[in-house]
Amino acid sequence: MVKAVVLGAAGGIGQPLSLLLKTNPLVTELALYDIVNTPGVAADLSHIATPAKVEGFLPPDDGLKKALKGADVVVIPAGVPRKPGMTRDDLFKINAGIVRDLATGIATTAPKAFVLVISNPVNSTVPIVAEVFKKHGVFDPKRIFGVTTLDVVRSSTFVSEILGDLSLAPSVTVPVVGGHSGVTIIPLLSQSSHPLPSNLSQDKFEALVKRIQFGGDEVVKAKDGAGSATLSMAYAGAEFTAKILRAVKGEKGIVAPTFVNLSADKTSGDALKKEIGKDLEYFSAPVELGPEGVVTIRPLGKLSDYEKKLVEAAIPELETNIEKGVSFIGSSKL
Repeated sequence: MVKAVVLGAAGGIGQPLSLLLKTNPLVTELALYDIVNTPGVAADLSHIATPAKVEGFLPPDDGLKKALKGADVVVIPAGVPRKPGMTRDDLFKINAGIVRDLATGIATTAPKAFVLVISNPVNSTVPIVAEVFKKHGVFDPKRIFGVTTLDVVRSSTFVSEILGDLSLAPSVTVPVVGGHSGVTIIPLLSQSSHPLPSNLSQDKFEALVKRIQFGGDEVVKAKDGAGSATLSMAYAGAEFTAKILRAVKGEKGIVAPTFVNLSADKTSGDALKKEIGKDLEYFSAPVELGPEGVVTIRPLGKLSDYEKKLVEAAIPELETNIEKGVSFIGSSKL
């Protein structure tokens, strides 16, 4: 029996994510929570002929607590989407408070659940969840994850486009490390399972890196003020959730890049800090998953000179993002 909970289930990411989780055979119970519309979303999904029982909850009458009771996995896509002209600071001010309150609910009702954070900015919201859990004395770094899978999905798609064959996309694997916004997104294209053409110009290579880093802007612009990356993010979120569920069930050898607290495995976390040359508390790296969450944090491996520069450029931004999340809880009343 596996209970999955989606917090923010009526939103642009939440609805398609809930649909995908309803179709996952490993999920036997699906609880949906949002400030509006969740009973309707749940009723709609409940008609789909898959085993998961679906129920929707609203804030009144302890809805959050009821949704979270007995949760095994909690996925958080709650928050407002980024709109044209909106800075990440604007986004942070709104979403930080939402994530803090939801994290408080998890810490007090389902502290052993695996928490998968989608709400942006992930580089700050994951530290927010962790700090809330620390204040409640239930912090386990092995069980809190920032979902960076969309960067991996985009890399697979864009590389297959350059190779001229989209049918390759499901099999193209590119490790993406660092964080989950702009310059903190570091695609390790030198380690791609499908090497780029040897005659690809430097200009086109750098354009590919930028497209992976700023793919979200491409979607925001194309939607012309009507939203951000919701469908692709829902797909990516469901993919990562599926990996967590498979690992919990005992499947071995599952590795996925994710933004984690590097104390989740002290030995490999300390080794990664030496590799990047900075004592960061959080970093996205390929993580081996197991029944307890993080098993080990894989090294970045051999980087090209260009990739080393990307890591150097990402570190100051990551430091700022992480500190912003930590400070937000430090100054909050829980």
